[in-house]
Amino acid sequence: MLGQHFISQLTADPSTENRPRKVTGAHFSLVKPQLFDAGKIIHFNDELAKELSLIDADRGPLVDIFLGRKEVTSFAMRYGGHQFGHWAGQLGDGRAINLGDILSNKGKNIELQIKGAGPTPYSRTADGYAVLRSSIREYLCSEAMHHLGIPTTRALAYLQTGEPVLRDMMYNGNAAYEPGAIVCRTAESFVRFGNFEILASHGEHDLLRQLLDYCIESYHPDLKDDDKYCAFFDRVSNATCDMVVEWMRVGFVHGVMNTDNMSILGDTIDYGPYGWIDNFDPNWTPNTTDLPGRRYAFGRQPQIAQWNIIKLANSIATILPDESIEKLKISINKFAERYEAGFLQMMKAKLGLMEDQHDDKDLAIALEVALYKGEFDMTLFYRNLAKLTSIDQIETLFSTTHYGIEIGQEIRNWLERYLERLTMETISSEERKAAMDRVNPKYILRNYMTQMAIDEAHKGNYTIFEQLYELIKKPYEEQPEMNQWFALRPSWAINKVGCSMLSCSS
Repeated sequence: MLGQHFISQLTADPSTENRPRKVTGAHFSLVKPQLFDAGKIIHFNDELAKELSLIDADRGPLVDIFLGRKEVTSFAMRYGGHQFGHWAGQLGDGRAINLGDILSNKGKNIELQIKGAGPTPYSRTADGYAVLRSSIREYLCSEAMHHLGIPTTRALAYLQTGEPVLRDMMYNGNAAYEPGAIVCRTAESFVRFGNFEILASHGEHDLLRQLLDYCIESYHPDLKDDDKYCAFFDRVSNATCDMVVEWMRVGFVHGVMNTDNMSILGDTIDYGPYGWIDNFDPNWTPNTTDLPGRRYAFGRQPQIAQWNIIKLANSIATILPDESIEKLKISINKFAERYEAGFLQMMKAKLGLMEDQHDDKDLAIALEVALYKGEFDMTLFYRNLAKLTSIDQIETLFSTTHYGIEIGQEIRNWLERYLERLTMETISSEERKAAMDRVNPKYILRNYMTQMAIDEAHKGNYTIFEQLYELIKKPYEEQPEMNQWFALRPSWAINKVGCSMLSCSS
């Protein structure tokens, strides 16, 4: 059922000792998931299963594999990374175990990985397990991102292990046992920037070249000339840039943009303390660990992505001649230019502007300033903006999109300026609204919503989980039966644990 393209073409760790240890001279280590006798499947993604050409008869054997009841050749990847701006050395798949790949109905080899199935040589001081709350968050969020049209890993199955896991959720000395869980997630590749960084840091240049050749052959087979490594880097840079533009479009904040959490394919990967902004605030971070400097705040994501790209370039440069290194620098310098162009086009789409006017960039920037000062909810504002056709509608459409604050003069001035700008458009109001509704979601997976599902799941009730799972499949559609989720974050959720900011504990 499962292929092994990654381990068949790359170098294995000669040791199979499964304890935290330093690994050298390898791309991966063979490791087996733990056996969970009391484990059970809670949710299976039927839609994704169809895309992977899985039939009903495959489900039982797959669940047995996920819970360690049926053995396959499985492995953990070796990688390093920069965490919060500092080199962290060896990291690796500390609680993720790769099971192999399966051919999708689109002809792509899709890798399956289980998260939370036990320790690996890269677990360091951790135990390799995951808990219910983080697993539900990843399961729902990765699917929400997919249906929003944003490149992402996906979730195939969510399981409970039947065994408790000790976690200190807020890192405040109050550790407690929580239900253990596993998510099976899928991606065309789980290779990260950190896979290259660890090899470069150890001077393992042959392994670095081997990994580059594997990635090019697997994901960019058209790159065959002498500068294929530079061309590969350019594509990674472009894909990363485009991914971040999409994050900014929907107000998504990754929260942990370490280089070990950056996919070479521009997929959103590793859903830890993420969030969608409620009140528009470029300085907001969902990660309590990030609070001192807010390195990974919403508005800093483009700059951090470029910083991460530079770290990847530094790794690849260790095996390149000087003339090729100059090409890497060109790609790096293009990043900001590509982002600015992509951001402007994205903002024009959100605003329903089809024609080009010289001051459209200024209009977009002025809006973000007004949204921030007025504490407007980003999602509600843009969705309501699509309905605006006259000044008379301003009070009706926007007086309920923030926390009881009267509409200020700044946002009123902007709305009047926007209405004047619309007179330069040739499409009808109906056409504009339809276009805006295709890029401005009505529903996002706010943290408080997921926390509600988690709270009920702890009681054995998955009603809210199922409702949210259906909701996120059609984020741009009206779904009148789901209209209670098109609302401000309730006041009780502003400071409640899990409803706004989160820690890395999972």
